[in-house]
Order: sequence, then C-alpha cells, then structure tokens
Amino acid sequence: MAYGVKIAKGDAYKRAAAKRRHIRIRKKVSGTPERPRLVVTRTNRGITAQVIDDIAGHTLASASHLDSSVRGGEGDKSAQAKQVGALVAERAKAAGIEAVVFDRGGNRYAGRIAALADAAREAGLKF
Repeated sequence: MAYGVKIAKGDAYKRAAAKRRHIRIRKKVSGTPERPRLVVTRTNRGITAQVIDDIAGHTLASASHLDSSVRGGEGDKSAQAKQVGALVAERAKAAGIEAVVFDRGGNRYAGRIAALADAAREAGLKF
C-alpha cells in the first residue's frame, strides 16, 4: 500500500522510508490526556523528545539536545540521548504525567532511540 511519499535516491530515499514507517506507526499510536505520546525526533546532529496530547493538540513537555543542561554534557550522541530522555521524563513528571505511549518516529528502536527510552523509563515514566 502506498503512503504518498515519493521514492528518491540516496539519503533522500532513507528519509522517505522513515517517513513511510512513521505514517504506519501513527495509524496505531495516538496520545490521550491520560496517556500522551512521547515522540522522538532524531537528526544527524541531535535528538528531541516531546510529550504530546493528540486530542487537544498540545505539547505537554519537551526536551532537546539544545537545552542548556544537555548541551555542555560530555560523551557521544548516545550519552546525549540519555540526558534528553531523563530530562523529558523529569519535565513530564512535573506536569503530572505518569505513563506515555512511545512513538519512535519511524526510526529503528536501537542506539540513540533505545538510549532515550531506557533513560526515560529509569527516570520513572511508564511505557
């Protein structure tokens, strides 16, 4: 079944494939006020996480590799993703969110995505 993303070459093909996977995932995963969606956006340089209530269309908490507490951190990009995961979990807990639905954004659940999710779980968020 086609998902409306054009086929391209090279890196553009990888981005189009990730977009198709994300569309497939979003058909099944949706955030509610009781259990919002934790969506992860990964780029070559960094990682961003947002906790979103899809029904209201609002972002309840967010964290990024550009935050001041994460930006000066030591380590590689996986260590940076762990810091972002812990930070978004802390901010979600402060907003009164205990459980979330995880949306990996079309990326494979490995490396930085898994590191962020593990850090969020260790910080107290339930998936």
